[in-house]
Order: sequence, then structure tokens, then C-alpha cells
Amino acid sequence: MADVHTKEQRSYNMSRIKGKDTKPEMLVRRFLHAQGLRYKLHDKTLPGKPDIVLPKYKTVVFVHGCFWHGHKNCRYFVIPKTRTEWWVEKIAINTANDAKAIAALKKNQWKIITIWECALKPPRLDKTLRSLLKKFSQ
Repeated sequence: MADVHTKEQRSYNMSRIKGKDTKPEMLVRRFLHAQGLRYKLHDKTLPGKPDIVLPKYKTVVFVHGCFWHGHKNCRYFVIPKTRTEWWVEKIAINTANDAKAIAALKKNQWKIITIWECALKPPRLDKTLRSLLKKFSQ
């Protein structure tokens, strides 16, 4: 199946996809800040360069996009019909990198919280953010 976009249009679309400061990430950051929690962003010294690092709680938060990180059984994780093999491999590499980073962080006694993009959609947003707060008091 041929791509519905020209090579130039597809390149432009892909260039607009951000790796940092995404809408889901900003939702979580604003919420944590409003709760009085202070954090570091994208700490390059930690495995996996977590999106949010709360050193006081020795906790990291990964805000994962359902598509990019292969969220199983999620309506937002659909493998494209074009270049399917490439996408399957790309997402498998992302998932393997996530697992390596989590293992390394756990080995150093970091608490890991993963929030999926789909959990930040309007019907589940409030519940997700409330449960996030509870994880800091545990």
C-alpha cells in the first residue's frame, strides 16, 4: 500500500513530532507543580533520560506515547499499514530500550512510574493524576 502523503509531506509531518514537552507530559508537569512538587526534566545522567525526576522521592516518571512505546491493547497503538516491518522493528527497539532503562533504574533503587498517553485523555485524566499523587505517599 502506497503512502497517502508525498515524501516531503511525510518528512514534514514526522519532523513536527516532539520527544520532549509533549502535551501529555505538560499535563503531568503542571499538575505536579500545582501540588507543590518540584522536579528535574529529562535528566541525562539517569538511564532512559526520564521525562520527570523527583530526587526528593527518588522517583522518576515516564510519560509514554501509546504509539511510540507499543502500549498493548490500547486503541492508540495501531501499526501503520505502510512500512509495517520498519515500524514493528522501531517500536520493538523503543520497548527494549524502555525495559533496559527501567531495569537499570530499579537496580539503583529508583521508583518508576509510567503514565500512558491514553490515561491522560479526558475521561481518565482526573483519576490518573489523583493516583499519581498517592504513589508519592507510599
